[in-house]
Amino acid sequence: MSQYQTVCEQLKQAPKTWLVTGVAGFIGSNLLETLLKLDQKVIGLDNFATGHQYNLDEVQGLVTPEQWANFSFIEGDIRHFEDCQKACAGVDYVLHEAALGSVPRSIADPITTNATNISGFLNMLTAARDAKVKSFTYAASSSTYGDHPALPKVEEHIGNPLSPYAVTKYVNELYADVFARTYGFKTIGLRYFNVFGKRQDPNGAYAAVIPKWTAAMIAGDDVFINGDGETSRDFCYIDNTVQANILAATTENENAKNQVYNVAVGDRTTLNDLFNAIKVALNENSVTYTKEPIYREFRAGDVRHSQASIEKIKSFLDYQPNYKIGLGIELAVNWYLVRNN
Repeated sequence: MSQYQTVCEQLKQAPKTWLVTGVAGFIGSNLLETLLKLDQKVIGLDNFATGHQYNLDEVQGLVTPEQWANFSFIEGDIRHFEDCQKACAGVDYVLHEAALGSVPRSIADPITTNATNISGFLNMLTAARDAKVKSFTYAASSSTYGDHPALPKVEEHIGNPLSPYAVTKYVNELYADVFARTYGFKTIGLRYFNVFGKRQDPNGAYAAVIPKWTAAMIAGDDVFINGDGETSRDFCYIDNTVQANILAATTENENAKNQVYNVAVGDRTTLNDLFNAIKVALNENSVTYTKEPIYREFRAGDVRHSQASIEKIKSFLDYQPNYKIGLGIELAVNWYLVRNN
């Protein structure tokens, strides 16, 4: 039995109270679903800036009425300290996912990105510290590596940030470290690498590439690739990310705390290969896409290649990413096809 399986069994036997910020979003709603299925009590906080009520509705349909009764929702904003205080009251574990993602969004509107991702983060840190929660796990980002050229990316070596978004996520890590040194409040940051999967929104100007392309192919629309298609990413299926969060939140290893970890698969897929993988997965579900992708200019703020070393998170937290890119694409495409019908 893996450490993750052991932890899940222990949680079922002795349920805890969790706070998930950004609970109506992609990652937040997947965390909610898993925690409720483990019979945990969950408090969710969201202002619906990027989250959706239909994500919560879908989770409700996937759990029992008894499990859904363990969920309490607060419509609030992490930029308001009082909302953070209310959400943290009586909580054991905090999973802080609320943020304004997207490099292009941050370039277009750095002020709102800063207010949410830095001021909001500081509000949550302070409220969680004051509430004496057992653990605080937060969404960091692979964007922190910036222009550092080495592959794979190792946690201790970062470069210069390439976007306002990257700046905000790095500042989160700095604040977390200061809170450990100054107040003894230790946290864990998870640097996500291109998370994808069910309930990732394909709509909007800042949609991630996998849901955006999948939706376009299902509709028979054009698919656009920024650059020559040889840009590569370490795509990580959502269930791997959920595992990392639960392992981080529940670890009793003091040496594992006040750390940041890469959350990824430890592999690299080019955009051209990704396009073909989605095309094949759709074809296996009787959806034929015959168009070739349309190439356009590289996008400002993007790094050329990204791949994570996952040795640290394996060593400290016994993380085991069971969902590789092929299986992840298959599962994600199936979900979008069902959602589209």
